[in-house]
Amino acid sequence: MGNGALSGAVIAVAGAGGPAGRAALLRLAEAGATVIGSDNDPERLAEAVDAASYATGGATVTGDTVDLLDLGATRDWATRIEKDFGRVDGLVHLVGGWRGSETFTRTSLDDWDFLEMLLVRTVQHTSLAFHEGLQRSDRGRYVLISAAGASKPTAGNAAYAAGKAAAEAWTLAMADYFRKAGGAEGPTSAATILVVKALVHDAMRADRPNAKFAGFTDVKDLAEAITQVWDKPAAEVNGKRLWLTEKP
Repeated sequence: MGNGALSGAVIAVAGAGGPAGRAALLRLAEAGATVIGSDNDPERLAEAVDAASYATGGATVTGDTVDLLDLGATRDWATRIEKDFGRVDGLVHLVGGWRGSETFTRTSLDDWDFLEMLLVRTVQHTSLAFHEGLQRSDRGRYVLISAAGASKPTAGNAAYAAGKAAAEAWTLAMADYFRKAGGAEGPTSAATILVVKALVHDAMRADRPNAKFAGFTDVKDLAEAITQVWDKPAAEVNGKRLWLTEKP
């Protein structure tokens, strides 16, 4: 694994226990990175870490149970990664969640309260905790996974779309920090948004064998796109929305 494109890189994955997180852990490890995942479910995280480590023949894949709704705990996680591994070259944000309603008038603000924590607060905390370490890296990347609905909200998706839009705005502000820090020579680190319609994985296809999942992005393809963010110069991806589905 030491000869991969990301050999020597140290990359954190927030929300590593879900299907997209599992795929990202595996693909980043295959590319040669040291990968540190976090999730709020210790059992699910352990399974994801073990699967990625086993599949890659013993690559360095570890996991930390971190409450990303706690800024102090998130800062401690970022500090610990740099202390243990000497650097941090990436934070991939895969913390997700969804709630919707039948109509706009039936939107529950309880849904907003729930989604604001998952979709916005965790982005705020991880970006504030990791931005200095990523700026110290010569290839630092903050990668947010967003949804096409943020650009074209539907009536029943107000809370979800607003949460995703807020997360995008926060990430773009981080990108401006990297741009300014780079000065005249341009940024050396980047904050990037990967936009999908929705995600699909093998278990979903098995449960719904007749479904077409039109426009959905497979979690394996998402993991590949995440890895490719490091293939391009920081200036080419910083502050950019990279679309993995058709623009609405």
